Amino acid sequence: MQAGKYIKNRRGKAALVLLSVMLLLSLLAEVIANDKPIVLKYDGEYFFPIFKVYTDARFGGDFPTEADYKDELIRKNIEADGYMVMPPIPFSYNTVDYEMNEPFPAPPSKRHWLGTDEEGRDIAARLLYGIRLSFVFAFLLTLLSSVIGIFAGAVQGYFGGKTDIVLQRVIEIWDSMPQMFILIIVASIFVPTFWTLLLILLLFSWTELTGMVRAEFLRARNFEYVKAAKAIGVGNFRIMWRHILPNALVTTVTFVPFIMAGAIVALTALDFLGLGLGHEYPSLGDLVRQGKDNLQAPWIGLSIFFVLSMLLTALIFIGEGVRDAMDKRKR
Repeated sequence: MQAGKYIKNRRGKAALVLLSVMLLLSLLAEVIANDKPIVLKYDGEYFFPIFKVYTDARFGGDFPTEADYKDELIRKNIEADGYMVMPPIPFSYNTVDYEMNEPFPAPPSKRHWLGTDEEGRDIAARLLYGIRLSFVFAFLLTLLSSVIGIFAGAVQGYFGGKTDIVLQRVIEIWDSMPQMFILIIVASIFVPTFWTLLLILLLFSWTELTGMVRAEFLRARNFEYVKAAKAIGVGNFRIMWRHILPNALVTTVTFVPFIMAGAIVALTALDFLGLGLGHEYPSLGDLVRQGKDNLQAPWIGLSIFFVLSMLLTALIFIGEGVRDAMDKRKR
């Protein structure tokens, strides 16, 4: 019934299709944008460089390091005794195009569909990899923060009394702290990596669902079926897990897309400020910074603007569609 209601929501359905297409393209980023061939045939044998590293010497070169498939010698050796199939965008997110005759950032062309950034890297490739990185980061942050927040809210609401009062005061004090300043201080002390940023943001994002779960457990703990389960000796955590939590998740699951959108914005903001991921990551926030610093190259700002707008708008509309589908007051 709820799935049928969501399908009838045209805006939510269109947002789900848009987000699915964006995620599918980002998951296939190595096949779409890469400086390595998808498949190549050499000396009667097939190779798959996007999945395995092959040395330069394997294709007639002189070095034991990884082969550079844009090197003229390697390319001639392969084409003389086989072939190689390059991706549609023959650049990865960190590939610098040294063959360009124009200064960086270069405008869109047949070689670079959306142009290059200030370091000569293909913007389309960085967007593909950046969408995947941002979504994986937001998904993990939302998952971990939801688990912690739901557990804390469930303990508060179910046990009540002093447990509820103490935890509520702790959460109120924690939420009143200047989170952005603390994030900036911590991010400037520790080396910014994917996992350190995830841990830092997790410290402040786990309280978002606590209040709603607490309210649901406070309401449901006085229901007759809960009292009956206690009377026959069912354990507290079994009652919380089996009987109350499924009802509480109905209201909390509608907020998950909004939390994911907030996580993407937080990561992008830290990267924009230079306190997020380093240059070795395909960061969307770094493209936002480059768009601000290179107003003479509007293709950078316009590209990241449209991608971020579509990504965040799709998440918001999906959240609204799920909320409306679960609202019993709406037919």
